Amino acid sequence: MTRRAAIALVLAAALTSPISTPRLDARASGLTGAAQVSSTYDVIMDARFTELPAHLAETCPPAPPEVCALLSIVATWWQIQLDPHNRSRDDAFQKQADNVIADIERWTRREPMRAEAWFYLGGSIGARAQWRALRGETLAAARDGKRIKEALERALALDPALQDAYFGIGLYHYYAAVAPAAARMLRWLLLLPGGDRDEGLAEMQRARNGGQLLRSEADYQLHLVYLWYEKQAPRALELLTALAERYPHNPHFPQQIAEIEDRYLERHTASLHTWEALLERARSREIAESDMAQARARLGVALELYHLGQFEAAIPHLRSVIDARPRAPVGAEAVAQLQLGYVYDRLSRRNLAVAAYRAALSANPPGDPLKLESKARAGLRAPLR
Repeated sequence: MTRRAAIALVLAAALTSPISTPRLDARASGLTGAAQVSSTYDVIMDARFTELPAHLAETCPPAPPEVCALLSIVATWWQIQLDPHNRSRDDAFQKQADNVIADIERWTRREPMRAEAWFYLGGSIGARAQWRALRGETLAAARDGKRIKEALERALALDPALQDAYFGIGLYHYYAAVAPAAARMLRWLLLLPGGDRDEGLAEMQRARNGGQLLRSEADYQLHLVYLWYEKQAPRALELLTALAERYPHNPHFPQQIAEIEDRYLERHTASLHTWEALLERARSREIAESDMAQARARLGVALELYHLGQFEAAIPHLRSVIDARPRAPVGAEAVAQLQLGYVYDRLSRRNLAVAAYRAALSANPPGDPLKLESKARAGLRAPLR
């Protein structure tokens, strides 16, 4: 199952029947220290992880300590997203997430009428569910999904003005309507209701426009919705461009922009320029994880030069990655060798191409996380034409 299908399955499975909640008078409504929490969230979205401890110290108090613990796992999740095939943070993330969820559950028991406690419970489980979906733990992620929906519904029952909670609800409604076959089968097995595509989009936009915390997260998730299901790549690109301008230190956003320009819009010259701009910023250390960003940008530059028929120009970028043997992103050296094999085949240098394909197999990370082995072996069997 692809990551896209797993995420959709998680969110669709979260559509349990509404919990039975008596009419309640909202108490302790709103989000405590919302301005400080929002500022710290921006630091995370901008990948300024070294600054996070100082911002957390200024956030809790006034926000409850459980909120800063949640922000810490969100930061770790974003570090994982920068290099998703790197599993070195997984054990620490899982332990940290489990502990934070348990702490916030205790908070909801202490203050069951406090809407923000339930809101943050949904957020903490959501971070773990996304990680589980990324790692292929589909059923565990789906079980988390049920709990997310329940927590957010409880938050809204206590405080209907808590606009941020509508984003999660809307996301679930949307994905339940458009989920791939695997998610629909799970929904049938669990007797879960279907979703509503239009209602889901409206709820997500409502949270984006009226929430206190989640506008940027909404933009990021909405770009996936527009890209994968609405088939509106230009709209997805617009959202990512705004995120890249808002958070210039995070390399993830320009990387995504370049990939959309390449894969979905086939604007190879535009993608080349995006990769070149990222490479320049990485070389000048103006962006987070500069070494990793530089390796990824060189691979992107080389790929677009290949698409544009500038084969000789691609070679120095690939050689730079190979010579550096970067530890991150995972598989960078193997990808560079595979691309180099393609380039040499296009230049009719078959002996060099074969050597590059063999080097790609040798450098391929255990488990073949990037699915390179079959491509390299195909290159060995016959020249690329």
